[in-house]
Amino acid sequence: MIISENKKAKFDYEILETFEAGLVLTGQEVKSLRTRGTNMSGTYIVTKKNKKGNSEIFWIGGNIYPYQPLNIPEDYNPQRDRKLLLNKKEINYLVGKANEKGLTLVPLLVYTKKHKIKISFGIAKGKKKADKRESIKNKDIDRKIKRELKARG
Repeated sequence: MIISENKKAKFDYEILETFEAGLVLTGQEVKSLRTRGTNMSGTYIVTKKNKKGNSEIFWIGGNIYPYQPLNIPEDYNPQRDRKLLLNKKEINYLVGKANEKGLTLVPLLVYTKKHKIKISFGIAKGKKKADKRESIKNKDIDRKIKRELKARG
């Protein structure tokens, strides 16, 4: 079940490759995501080094609303950085790709899979203004075709 989708990502970026990862969440964040969802606009994914020198990947800017607004812990930050759960081979590959010029990591979906909260993200390359116009034209053409098919049939 899809909890939240980053619709702007497919418009602004050309997605080259997609990945799936688990999210490190607290109990109330899981309940909140299942009931209220989240806002994915303005979120991004970064790589950071931990104290041991190993790379880790984090989801930044994901606003998870409190489950019970009147009963939240004092230290709760709805926009805290959330760690993504990936194996070491995938992390090393993504760190290399993220350091390449012109490529970035973009969150696409937050969803549930077998009662676990997952995030889908992709390695993306930014679109130029002309490419964005092209995708708008293609959407309009697809809409017109669907309307014609509905009218005929």
